[in-house]
Amino acid sequence: QVQLVESGGGLVQAGGSLRLSCAASASAISIFHMGWYRQAPGKQRDLVAIITLAGSTTYADSVKGRFTISRDSAGNTVYLQMNSLKPEDTAVYYCIVNSRGQDYWGQGTQVTVSS
Repeated sequence: QVQLVESGGGLVQAGGSLRLSCAASASAISIFHMGWYRQAPGKQRDLVAIITLAGSTTYADSVKGRFTISRDSAGNTVYLQMNSLKPEDTAVYYCIVNSRGQDYWGQGTQVTVSS
């Protein structure tokens, strides 16, 4: 069982920045990919960004150029740097880690962007 600990959400004004982090208890060698999804009220949970073991990244079109996903040197913590935040970025952000083919989800962290 992989445990995930998320941090970094909060309230920010439009145009501001936040950095989310998610630490996984799994060994980095077992992690295939790590990333972030988000879910706004009344909407489905959507992909924000993913980073693979090899360092390849994928972003939702809505965040390209504003968000950056990265991993620490140990390979088991993932970050999401969010710049130029917009009110439509308001959502609960969930960390996801795939370890040995199994998906694990964080508890979610609220990001609220005021206009």
